[in-house]
Amino acid sequence: MDIREATDPSATAMQWLVLGAAYFLLGLFVIGLFDMLLSLYDLFVTGRFTDPVAVVELLDTVLLLLIIVEVHRTLIAYAREEPVLRIVVSAAIIAVSREIISFRAADYDMGDQALFVALAFAVLILVLIVGYYLLDRVDITT
Repeated sequence: MDIREATDPSATAMQWLVLGAAYFLLGLFVIGLFDMLLSLYDLFVTGRFTDPVAVVELLDTVLLLLIIVEVHRTLIAYAREEPVLRIVVSAAIIAVSREIISFRAADYDMGDQALFVALAFAVLILVLIVGYYLLDRVDITT
C-alpha cells in the first residue's frame, strides 16, 4: 500500500470536519447577528445610543462577528485547499483592533502597565498591517 493511499481517507475526513466547523460558525454568526440587532434595538429604545460605553460594546459585537466571518473564510479556504495566510492575518488585524477599541487604561493598577500594554498593541497592529501589506505585494502560492 502506498503512503498516499493510506493518508487519503484521513485527509478527506479532515476536510469534512473542517466543513462541519464552518457550518457551525455560520450558525454562530446568525445567532450573533440576531443578538447584535437586539442590542441595537435596545440602545435606541432605552436612549443609550449616545452612551459611548454602550456604543463601544455594540462595536465590540460587530468586530466579533467580523472575526467569525474571517475564521469561516479561513476554514472554507482550507477545505478548498486554497491559501489562508492573508485571511488569517486579516482576522488577526480585526481581533487586535477589537482589543484596542475596548482598551481602558483605568483597568490597570499602574500607568506604566497601561502604557506597556498600549505600546504592545501599537507594535502588534503595526506589524500585522505591514505583514498584510507585504502579503498583498508578494504572490504566495503555498
